[in-house]
Amino acid sequence: MQLFDNSAPHIFLWKLSQKYGSLVYLRFGLKSILVVSSAKMAKEVMKTHDLDFCSRPYRRCSHKLSYNASDVAFSPYNDYWREMRKICVVHLFSGVQQYRPIREDEVDRLIEKISKLPVDAKPVNLSEAIMCLSSTIICRIAFGKRYDEEGAERSRFHELLNESQAIVSSFSFSDYFPYMGWLDRFTGLLDRLEKTFKELDTFYQQLIDEHLDPNRLKPQQEDILDVLLQTWKDHDFSFDLTIDQIKAILMNLFIAGTDTSAATIIWVMSFLMKNPKCLKKTQTEVRNLIGKKGFVNEDDTRDLTYLKAVIKETFRLQPIAPLLVPRETLRKCNIGGYGYDIPAKTLVYVNAWAIGKDPETWENPEEFYPERFIGSPIDYKGQHFELIPFGAGRRVCPGMHMGVAVVELALANLLYKFDWEMP
Repeated sequence: MQLFDNSAPHIFLWKLSQKYGSLVYLRFGLKSILVVSSAKMAKEVMKTHDLDFCSRPYRRCSHKLSYNASDVAFSPYNDYWREMRKICVVHLFSGVQQYRPIREDEVDRLIEKISKLPVDAKPVNLSEAIMCLSSTIICRIAFGKRYDEEGAERSRFHELLNESQAIVSSFSFSDYFPYMGWLDRFTGLLDRLEKTFKELDTFYQQLIDEHLDPNRLKPQQEDILDVLLQTWKDHDFSFDLTIDQIKAILMNLFIAGTDTSAATIIWVMSFLMKNPKCLKKTQTEVRNLIGKKGFVNEDDTRDLTYLKAVIKETFRLQPIAPLLVPRETLRKCNIGGYGYDIPAKTLVYVNAWAIGKDPETWENPEEFYPERFIGSPIDYKGQHFELIPFGAGRRVCPGMHMGVAVVELALANLLYKFDWEMP
C-alpha cells in the first residue's frame, strides 16, 4: 500500500528503480504496473512504441468527473479521443496569442495589488496570490468571467477547485481491487465524489445556460466555451458534440489548467529565494532588458534566456505531475531490443521526477543550476526525454504553450518589480 501513499509515490518508485533498474514491473491487486525511470526507456514508451502505450486506464474518480472519460486528458485512445483532441488543438489551444491581453491584464493587476501593500506589511502570501492569478486567467479564457476577489462566487469556485483536484488524485480501492470497491464507500470517497460531481455539474450548466442566453451581450472576445458551443451548434465534426462532452473539456481546463501554472510559479520563486545568486542573476537580466518601461509584456519574455533556463531547471527538479498522467497499454507489446514483453492493459507510470534526478543524464542532479540549459538544445516540449514535465508523444499536454506563457509573464514581472526573500 505504500506504493500509493499520496504524499510521495514518485520517491518510493524512484527508490525501487535504484534497486531494480529503469523498468520495474509490479503487481498491485489485479493490476499489472510498469514504472519507467530513465530518459532512454521513456523514449521507448512515449516515442518508439507510443501507439502501444498511449491509452488511459480506468480510474474511478477521474472517470466520473470527466463524464465517463469524455474529455481529452482521461479518455482512452480511440477515434473519439482523436476527434476531441483535434477540437482542442485546432479550436482552443492554437490561438495562444489571442488570449495575451487577458494574461497581461491579470498579471498587471497582481503587480498593482502587491505594490499597494504597506511597506511594513506581513510577508506576502505568494502561493495564495499566484493561485488567484492562475484561476482568474483560466476563468476569463475558458468562460469569460472574472470573479470579485472577496465574493461568494470566487470562494465557491476555489472550494470546488481544491476538492476536485484532491479527489482526482485520491486512492480508490476499486481501481486495483474491484472486489473491494465497497471500501471506497467506507472511506467516504464515494460520497465526496458524488457531492463534488453534482456541484461541478451545476456550476458548468450555469455557465452554459448563461452563454446560450439569447439576451447575453456579445463579448468583445470569444472565450473557449463560446467556441465549444458554436462547434456544438454547427455539427462540425464526425460526431455530434454533446453538452456533457463540453462539460468534460471544461473540467480539464478547470482542474488541470489552474494548478499547474500556479504551482510552477511558486516552485520557481522558492528555488530562486533559496539560491540568491540565481535570483540576482534572473532579476538583473529582466531589469536590464526592460529598463524603466514599467511592465514586462509577452514580447519581452522571448529574450529572457536565463529566466527560461530557470523555468526548465524547475521543471527538471520539481515537475508538477511527478508521475505524469498514467498510461495504459493497448495491446501486448515488446520493447524491441530489450526483451521485455508487456501485457495488454498494463498501467504505466513514467516517473518524470526520477528522470530529472538521473545522474546518467544530469551532472550534479541534486543541484539547482539553471546554467546547464544555457546553450543546450534540451527543451520541455516532448522531444527531449530527459525533460518531460508535459509528457510526450500523442498524449503530450495540449495546453502546454498556454500554461508556459502565464508562467513566464508572471515570473518576469514579479522579479522586475520587487525584491524577494524568505520570511
